[in-house]
Amino acid sequence: MLKLWICGSNGQIGRALNDMLDPLEFEVFNSDKDEVDITSIEEVMSFGEVNRPDVIINCAGITHIDVCEDDPKLAYRVNAIGARNLAIIAAKINAKIVQLSSDDVFDGRSMDPYKEFDKTNPITVYGKSKLAGENYVKEFTSKHFIVRSTWVYGKGDNFVKSFLEKVEEGETIAVAADQFGSPTSANELAKFILYMIKTNEYGTYHATCTGTCSRYAFAKEILALSGKNVKLKAVPIKESDFAAVRPAYAVLDNFIMSIIEVYDFPSWKQALADYMMKGRQ
Repeated sequence: MLKLWICGSNGQIGRALNDMLDPLEFEVFNSDKDEVDITSIEEVMSFGEVNRPDVIINCAGITHIDVCEDDPKLAYRVNAIGARNLAIIAAKINAKIVQLSSDDVFDGRSMDPYKEFDKTNPITVYGKSKLAGENYVKEFTSKHFIVRSTWVYGKGDNFVKSFLEKVEEGETIAVAADQFGSPTSANELAKFILYMIKTNEYGTYHATCTGTCSRYAFAKEILALSGKNVKLKAVPIKESDFAAVRPAYAVLDNFIMSIIEVYDFPSWKQALADYMMKGRQ
């Protein structure tokens, strides 16, 4: 039985992992900031040495763009130093570590999907702090899986939830038609993580549902699956009702996955349909 420590267990991916876990296969230690402050090396070392997990999955992070921009020290403390601390204890107890990361480590100016080997160039504090976290993990332990994803939705705050809340208001919704990504279900991401931790295929992975769409196309699909009826308006990012400083092009290529043929994600439309039917409870 593998012993898992899920940091940030109250977040979208943490909750999805717990939904997917087989209790006969895993012993789970869940923690969020109230149980273990990952920015404290003393708390992290103490928890890790007492419980000695086989795998540490770091789902914790400051993900809100505006919060990161307003408080860079907080962003780096959690997204970078927190990752460093978990990597240090992972190395000490010989545990594997999964570090969740983001497409925001790129600048979003490409017209081609980003591969794992492409040069990073974050332009937001969030992206810069997540890249710093990646680098710390690489520096302190070799038994790591760095998992970058994009447009993740699950149980929690995300585009799907925000969009459906606006739908209930019944007014015309303006959605960006010039922002592109690969919507990825937290449930599918959790399945991938639980598969990978049983392997020794360490390294950096782009892990998204397959296919690409605009925010506007994503919204249209959500609306169709919801059975609701509201008017959508395709607009530039800056005029969107969901305006946030994010890369305009957030498409990741699951390149490594295709090389070693280690795992296959479903299409974003299939995953969204599954989520809308049974995953939002």
